[in-house]
Amino acid sequence: MNTLEHELRSRFGARLEAHRPLADLTSFQIGGPADLFITAETEDELMAVMAAAYRHGATAMCLGAGTNLLVSDRGVRGLVVKLGAGLARIVIDGANVVAGAAMQFGALVEAVVDRGLAGLEFGEGIPGTVGGGLVMNAGAFGGEMARVVTLVHGVTVAGEARALTKDDVKFAYRRTDLPPRFIITRVDFALAPGDREALRSRVAELRAKRASRQPRGLPNAGSVFKNPPGGYAGRLLESAGLKGERMGGAAFSGQHANFIVNLGGARAAEVRALIDLARSKVMALSGVALEPEVRMIGEW
Repeated sequence: MNTLEHELRSRFGARLEAHRPLADLTSFQIGGPADLFITAETEDELMAVMAAAYRHGATAMCLGAGTNLLVSDRGVRGLVVKLGAGLARIVIDGANVVAGAAMQFGALVEAVVDRGLAGLEFGEGIPGTVGGGLVMNAGAFGGEMARVVTLVHGVTVAGEARALTKDDVKFAYRRTDLPPRFIITRVDFALAPGDREALRSRVAELRAKRASRQPRGLPNAGSVFKNPPGGYAGRLLESAGLKGERMGGAAFSGQHANFIVNLGGARAAEVRALIDLARSKVMALSGVALEPEVRMIGEW
């Protein structure tokens, strides 16, 4: 790790940070430090960073907007890379859209709707970045990324640029099958012409639905569990009496049982304990094995 730090610091200087706490970079506001942390502003910078980590045998992972993520209290060993503003640009050519992985998902939805393009309205209110949405095959209200993505560009673990077709990505419910530690840099979408005002009305409708159903004002990471086939995780959790269940500074929301909120000073261990408790109770009561949607990273 010392040799990697020396190489990266010789190129990026103070932009490379050691023992950087990650809590303020996650929507949960929870998480210990990364051994090394850097923001890559361009694809070339990202390729150089990943290639260096690969040469030195260091683990490197990408941190997007920090949503849908639980970082261990002990932090993350190795290198954490964040994508900068240079990888948050958008290009619109007719109904074809190329969005940088660091672009906020909501900003992408707003941009395409403003151009009268249909297919991404479901993304209104989905937190996080375009890259994060792709990794999780984000979806809601009957729509999902898999239906509109044509090509995914990124950088491999060895620092090489690569483009993946839709078939390469292997979309599934709330997940994709990407190469190990592949970092997305931009995503190509094929959308459809639509009526701008009708699209705006649809987005406003979905925004209102989210506001009425989801907790606001407290740090959280979105839905904790994926919906099981033919059912809803929230209903199973509520039936198991988990609404409002608390451990330390973490609790299942009283508004929606499939959200865990940080009431103040929550630790990752407390959130994980709630997740384990919920899975155990739902299995005992309903025989359903809930699968977490929130990703847990770091040293546990």
